[in-house]
Amino acid sequence: MTIATIKGSIAAQREQLLNHALYNDIKSIEDLRHFMESHVYAVWDFMSLLKALQNKLTCTSVPWLPVGNPQMRYLINEIVLAEETDINIRGERLSHFEMYVEAMKDLGANTGAIQAFIDDVIATQNIFVSIKKSRLHDNIKAFLDFTFRVIDRGNPHEIAAAFTFGREELIPSMFTEILRNFRTNFPKANLDSLIYYFERHIELDADEHGPMAMEMIESLCGEDPVKWKEAEEISKLALEKRIGLWDAIHQNILHEDLASI
Repeated sequence: MTIATIKGSIAAQREQLLNHALYNDIKSIEDLRHFMESHVYAVWDFMSLLKALQNKLTCTSVPWLPVGNPQMRYLINEIVLAEETDINIRGERLSHFEMYVEAMKDLGANTGAIQAFIDDVIATQNIFVSIKKSRLHDNIKAFLDFTFRVIDRGNPHEIAAAFTFGREELIPSMFTEILRNFRTNFPKANLDSLIYYFERHIELDADEHGPMAMEMIESLCGEDPVKWKEAEEISKLALEKRIGLWDAIHQNILHEDLASI
């Protein structure tokens, strides 16, 4: 099996995501706020996938030891550097999650729920308990639960598959669709921070992080057909959970629109 085989296997789910009805139904600033208030959980849990890979593929303990493959260490640390300490629209160092939260605040979206969720994660010290007790839509819970189940199993090739095909490879095309919608429906709105966030992700993931992530998959799966098959299954599940997330956000927006009529 190869990268091309996995891409072929997930093509239907990928196409479904890129053509999801959600994009065209974000028609008002209020709709956009609802989108961000749910999407932020995917922005947040992405960082845990990334840090899990860093923990698996590099040395993050003391005393330091030369763990694993130097090229793999470089790949993952390069991605961590950009995702955890990038430059925001004002030239300040922030993680992409913090940049997204800033963009939410600029648009008047509610950031209290995601902060309360993070506070609960800190308090419980158990992500699965926090997900279960939250008042999030079931599809958002399933999306988060999937991410952390993959991390909890601890198989680097599976974590890398969820990271690569569920996020890095998908994001440039998906975010391009989202940006096209924003520019059509909100030509006069001040979306500078949000557009900068999306454009930054498109730039990094298409030109740098995406190819690096593909190289990581190939290295981790090697010549092992079992690992390639598991990577394929995780990739497909990751996209299905993202479809579920988009469905949940779409339903919420439609419900709010109908409630206001």
